[in-house]
Amino acid sequence: MVIFKDLLALKDSIGTTIGTTSFTTVTQAMINDFAKATHDFQWIHVDEAMAKKYSPFQQTVAHGFLTLSLAPKFMAELFKVESVKMGLNYGANKIRFTTAVPAGSKVSMKASVLEAEEVQPKGLKVTMNCIFEIEGQEKPACVAELISVFYE
Repeated sequence: MVIFKDLLALKDSIGTTIGTTSFTTVTQAMINDFAKATHDFQWIHVDEAMAKKYSPFQQTVAHGFLTLSLAPKFMAELFKVESVKMGLNYGANKIRFTTAVPAGSKVSMKASVLEAEEVQPKGLKVTMNCIFEIEGQEKPACVAELISVFYE
């Protein structure tokens, strides 16, 4: 984990890679829970028998947005800004789901700081390049430019 003293230190990290997280296993139970939360019960995610029979992946796969939703967990693992009182998700510039995440896959995230812009009062809007990787695969599962705002 990288510890930044304050927002200025985080801003000074523009252009650097913060790091890569440990792997998290995306289980079928997580996929089913995500389907319940989002009401997205497409068979490719939740019906193991149909997926085995009809899917090119031969098994169920995670929702793309489930993979993306791991970003806050991964960011909390990667870095902390000691002076920050709160942070908010602000949005995204680009999101691409470049390959499927089969149930049981292990996923990690590599993040680098692309931009940082001061916002009032006492805040910093940070754009990060986040690459979600699947253990043992070259092609990432997701590449996203995610924006957060941190307040001191």
